[in-house]
This record gives sequence, structure tokens and C-alpha cells, in this order.
Amino acid sequence: MSTPAADRLHLTGDDEADRLLASDALALLIGFALDQQVTVQKAFFGPLELRRRLGSLDARRIADTDPAALDEVFRRRPALHRFPSAMAKKVQALAAAIVREYDGDAARIWREAEDGADLKRRLRGLPGFGPMKVSGVIAILDQRLGLELPGLDQVRPMHPTLGDVDSAESLTRYQAGKRAMKAAARESAGDRR
Repeated sequence: MSTPAADRLHLTGDDEADRLLASDALALLIGFALDQQVTVQKAFFGPLELRRRLGSLDARRIADTDPAALDEVFRRRPALHRFPSAMAKKVQALAAAIVREYDGDAARIWREAEDGADLKRRLRGLPGFGPMKVSGVIAILDQRLGLELPGLDQVRPMHPTLGDVDSAESLTRYQAGKRAMKAAARESAGDRR
């Protein structure tokens, strides 16, 4: 049974940003690239703000931008991330990989995937995309954006992910659960000392 594609992802609290994430594959991947050491809302609002600052979101343009100029775009107040210089490099590397491997069309990553395992392999091939980011992207593609691929159920994560978020309230629950998991992990690590 297929899931109808959502017209927005409820990750930022900003309707324009949430719609961009659902409609633009590059925006979604940039959001995941930025999703570390900042709130989900800040990370996934980043693609919209980057588009505003650059005039468009285009993988080729981002990849070809002078690194110092892109760094300035990320650093401009309010900065796009807590670590703007590192994230400018990371997003530029992501864009370059998408240009090199998919001719600048990020949606080809899943549109041309043969099956779930191939999708997972393609996502793991992106710079900075480890198992957690990959499982989050797969969950959103499957649960929110209606992607259908043979074997997708075999790579779908069994743990809570951003794919489970379908409202502002469920984002709040997801974030509370994640904080509780981190606290439990810290407590467990403290017990082993």
C-alpha cells in the first residue's frame, strides 16, 4: 500500500520551509546535512534561508561557488548553523557529489534506485551521510513522500525517526523521546565508569 506524498514536512514550524523540504530533494538532503548539534527546526529551516541568500537552490551553483563566498553566506547573521564554516564545506561537498554522481539532480538518488538496498547504498555514498542520516532520509521518503521501491521495507528503520513526524505535536514528541534516549545513554555511560 502506498503512502500519498505529503505537501509539506512538519520539521520547522515555517510553512514555506516545510513545503520546500517536501518538494525539493536537494533542500531535504541539505536539511539532513545540517542536522547536527542544532535543533531539527534550525537545521531544516537552513535550506530555505540558503535559497533566499543565494537566489536559488541549485547543486551545480553551490558546488561551483567560491568556498570563501559560500562560507560568508553561511556566516551572515543569523548564521545558518552553529558551525557555519564547517557546514558550508559540508553542503558544498554534498552538492559536488550530487553534481558528479547525479548530474545535479538530487531526486535521481531515489528516483533511479533499483530497490531499497540500492537506495541505502546511494545515500551512504553522500559525504557526511552515516547510518542515522540515511535511515532518516529513507523513513521520510517512505512514510511522508510516498516512495515505492522493492525491498524498501527491508531498509526501513525500526527505531523512531523524523519519518514519524507528521505534525508540530509529533515533532515535539520525537524531540522529547530523543532527549530522553540521550539522557539514558549518558546515565548508562556514567554507570560504567
